[in-house]
Amino acid sequence: QVQLVESGGGLVQAGASLRVSCTESGGTFSTYAMAWLRQTPGKEREFVASISRRGFMTYYEDSVKGRFTISRDNTKNTVYLQMNNLKPEDTAVYYCAVILGNSWPKGPYEYWGQGTQVTVSS
Repeated sequence: QVQLVESGGGLVQAGASLRVSCTESGGTFSTYAMAWLRQTPGKEREFVASISRRGFMTYYEDSVKGRFTISRDNTKNTVYLQMNNLKPEDTAVYYCAVILGNSWPKGPYEYWGQGTQVTVSS
C-alpha cells in the first residue's frame, strides 16, 4: 500500500524560506509523477506544482512561479518543495500526491499524504 508522509512545515515570517518534504513507501516512487497541492479552510484544494517521473519536467501554478521549486530524489523516494519569499497568502496545509497514470501535470491524483501546515505571518 502506497503511503506518503509530508514533513517540514512550520511557522515563518513573510519573506522567509521553508522546504517541505514528502517521502513515499510501499510503491514504486520512480514511476510516479508527483505533485504538491495546498488547501486553506473553506476552500478547494489547489494545485501548486508538479514534477515528472525522472524530474526532467516541472510545472507551477502562476502565483508561485519564481518563488517555489519542486524537486525529487528517486534514491530517497522523496519529493521536495522549496518555498522562498513566502507570503501570508501561502498559508495552507500542503499535501503531496501521486499523479494518476499519464495525467501529468495537474492530475487527477491517486494517493495523498496527510498534509503539513505552513503558516506565514505578516
